[in-house]
Amino acid sequence: MGGDYGPSVVVEGAIMAAEEFGPGLELVLVGNSRMIDTEVERFRLKTPPFEIIHTTESVSMSESAARAYRRKKNSSLSVSLELQKSGGVAATVSAGHTGAVMTHALLILGRLEGVFRPAIAAVFPTEKDMAVILDVGANPDCKAQHLYQFGVMGSVYTSIIHEKVNPKVGLLSIGEESTKGNEVTVSTHKLFAKSLLNFNGNIEGRDILTGKCDVVVCDGFVGNIMLKFAESVGGFFRSQARHQVGKNLLSNLGAFLMRPALRRVRERLDYAEYGGAPLLGVDGITIICHGGSSPKAIKNAIRVAAVTAIDNINTKIKDKLKINECLNHNDKSESIHEIMHGLDEIED
Repeated sequence: MGGDYGPSVVVEGAIMAAEEFGPGLELVLVGNSRMIDTEVERFRLKTPPFEIIHTTESVSMSESAARAYRRKKNSSLSVSLELQKSGGVAATVSAGHTGAVMTHALLILGRLEGVFRPAIAAVFPTEKDMAVILDVGANPDCKAQHLYQFGVMGSVYTSIIHEKVNPKVGLLSIGEESTKGNEVTVSTHKLFAKSLLNFNGNIEGRDILTGKCDVVVCDGFVGNIMLKFAESVGGFFRSQARHQVGKNLLSNLGAFLMRPALRRVRERLDYAEYGGAPLLGVDGITIICHGGSSPKAIKNAIRVAAVTAIDNINTKIKDKLKINECLNHNDKSESIHEIMHGLDEIED
């Protein structure tokens, strides 16, 4: 029940999801039952459309992810993921501490068979449709095989969520030529070129919003900077529009006439429309929401979790890894601690 606004938006988002998706969706809210009940009372419901599992602990946004995992076994995050591991639920949605969600998911659910590094995927609107970008924060440093697997996982996710057949995969670089980029990028290009994926070659930053590719692959350092920059764009344009519109009557009239179109643009740029970001590559389904998520964002994150669970995304990822010769049962090159490097310091 993490997030900037505590259980209030989670409860409201869960109620919205239950109303929209119907009785086929079974929801379980894990957290402080007293606080959840207080929020439920606001909606004057005789029976809430979800089960409540009480926990006594939570992980704050400023807390060490590894320390929280070791010391807070009764946190809502830990309990919900343990519940998923035991088969009690099919997926976990959290608006809490991103590093803590990833740490707990890795240590409780483990990696999906054959996956070297899990990755966080985010959806960006484009001129044509949508683009899935990964990694956007889980792995600041990557090897070529990691980026290659991100492309495989992103392709599967895009085919499920956006119903794309054979999605186009692009590798983010500083030039379209296969020789452009650093050593890792050049090596990754060679792996993609040999694969059975619909590889569209290297793409540059300016190509992302044109919709040149359905899946954009980059390391978590670049991806996270890009994500945070994108989050600021909407607010910048809104402030600029208000400043310019307020200058004269004609501008105000034009803005009034354009309100329907501007509303549609705003909705298209609103992250709440796309729900949370999946942590692809763990042996389960984990959706990470923005800390400041609205009830609408929570509702759509629940939708994403349900769709990926119903469509057996992890089975499809494993199958696609096998087809593209990524699966290596004997790979012992990296421990969980190495994967979490850069997210949190693992203390003794």
